[in-house]
Amino acid sequence: MLRRIFLLSCLCLAPVSAASLNLGSLNPAVQAVVDAVSEQRIAAIERKLESFGTRNLMSSQDDPEHGIGAARQWIESQFKSFSPRLEVRQECHVEKKNLRVTRDVQLCNVVAELKGTLHPERYLIVSGHYDSVVMIYRPDGTVDVDATAAAPLAPGVTDDASGVAAVMELARVMSTREYEKSILFVAFAGEEQGLLGSHHMAAQARQHNLQIEAMLNNDIIGSDIAGNGRKEDSSVRVFSEGPEDSAPRALARYAKEISERYVPSMRMNLVFRADRFGRGGDHSPFASVGFAAVRLTSTEENYANQHTPNDTFANTSSAYATRVARMNGAVLAALALAPRPPVVRRAGSGGRMLPMLTRGKSGYDAALQWTYDQPESDLAGFVIVMRDSTSPAWQRQIAVGDVRQFVLPDVSIDDIVIGVKAVDRDGNESLVSAYAIAPFQAQR
Repeated sequence: MLRRIFLLSCLCLAPVSAASLNLGSLNPAVQAVVDAVSEQRIAAIERKLESFGTRNLMSSQDDPEHGIGAARQWIESQFKSFSPRLEVRQECHVEKKNLRVTRDVQLCNVVAELKGTLHPERYLIVSGHYDSVVMIYRPDGTVDVDATAAAPLAPGVTDDASGVAAVMELARVMSTREYEKSILFVAFAGEEQGLLGSHHMAAQARQHNLQIEAMLNNDIIGSDIAGNGRKEDSSVRVFSEGPEDSAPRALARYAKEISERYVPSMRMNLVFRADRFGRGGDHSPFASVGFAAVRLTSTEENYANQHTPNDTFANTSSAYATRVARMNGAVLAALALAPRPPVVRRAGSGGRMLPMLTRGKSGYDAALQWTYDQPESDLAGFVIVMRDSTSPAWQRQIAVGDVRQFVLPDVSIDDIVIGVKAVDRDGNESLVSAYAIAPFQAQR
């Protein structure tokens, strides 16, 4: 079906050539980020975070060498040392005592913001969590919350010094360069007590109507050998919440395509679930309020080490975490340089959503429309993408130039999924905006 569509479109409608839009080309500015990520520096960050002994949310806030306060201050100081272009801050609030928090405690996310030059109001986030935990269990198998909070040793290197190391290294590399959109490099706190730091930040972002285009959360990206001995160091999983053409799924598809283009030695495995069974991560609060947020996690996890004193530097792989960091860097840089996504839904009278994908005048075509207000000066045009409804990834694309509508003759809009993306003259591609059927639009 898709091969027939592609041939019909090319022969009958004479679309723009893909080569003229530099589709699939490598942008030197993106490649430079990938190449600059240092394994040595990532390893050094992991060792330093381990040296604080514990980073449990309930550990010392004012000890200069031990506990979460010391770790937080060090992360902040490192962010500040990278570049004066980074606006570094601690975003703090008081978390009240609850079933997993043994007393009222100050919780601080550490944020380094790199302002965009063209669209500073549009944000990209890359994150990990700097807190750690060692679970102490009672004889009946339940968690002893007080003993867990008081544990003097919780190294948390794979979970999640590895993710924070990737975030910090990307902040160092990218803060000396300029991007069209703003980037937030975030080290969350309170993840182990119920995603507390990310819940707070996501709620604030929604309350203030921030335009968060994408969030890449890195949690457990240092494990390449599972507890059963399985080894996998050439792939990483990306988890994305549905429904099928949700914002997280659009980001996951984009991340796979771009990361494998710039880091061909690695694969990004699409997992169409919000997270692993019975587990959670700091992307979830963002996805739950409508942002495109995904989680990157090792293909092979060592459950025996997680949340134990054995989650040490000796039991992690800095080389693997570095490769995943490079994949993050490719996706971040590509998105930060890319145009905004097109808009494929519009409001009609009374706020009713009117379709921008129809069967056309004949009743048997795919007639597409999209809007794109205030186009960037370097906008080259748009690309229509298609896939079978059961395909996890986009299968075909047609470059159609700088237009706002296009017709695919004799194409059933019921049988395939269609989307559109914007491309600039350097070949930087936006996220795909898919023509999805909302529940209230469904017709019998």
